[in-house]
Amino acid sequence: MPHVIVEYTDNLSPHTDIQSLLEKLSKVLVGRKETYPIGGIRVRAHKVTDYCIADGNEDDAFVHTTFKIGKGRSEETKLATCEELFQVIKEHFAPVYEEKYLALSLELAEFQYKTFKHNNIHSRFN
Repeated sequence: MPHVIVEYTDNLSPHTDIQSLLEKLSKVLVGRKETYPIGGIRVRAHKVTDYCIADGNEDDAFVHTTFKIGKGRSEETKLATCEELFQVIKEHFAPVYEEKYLALSLELAEFQYKTFKHNNIHSRFN
């Protein structure tokens, strides 16, 4: 853990490179490897094809990002990470934001209970 899940409307596909965004978000977390073990990082995107935004009368778009982590990090660390991730998202979509109606959001989801994991990727980084 952590996982970053980016949901984005399909009308953004012609305007941006989502893979590039995922790589930038991953670099944020890799840069904080003392806080977020590299072997647990998962960054992925889901293209949303069925949606209605606002009144449905425009070609509006959205990107909603969920940042999922386990318990145990300080409020300062969580806030700093979220701010850095959101800055990357805003910068990535800045050209699109100037051209079309676009809503960007980021949500932190901190697990309150034990997560069950079986992962041998960590051993590559130890």
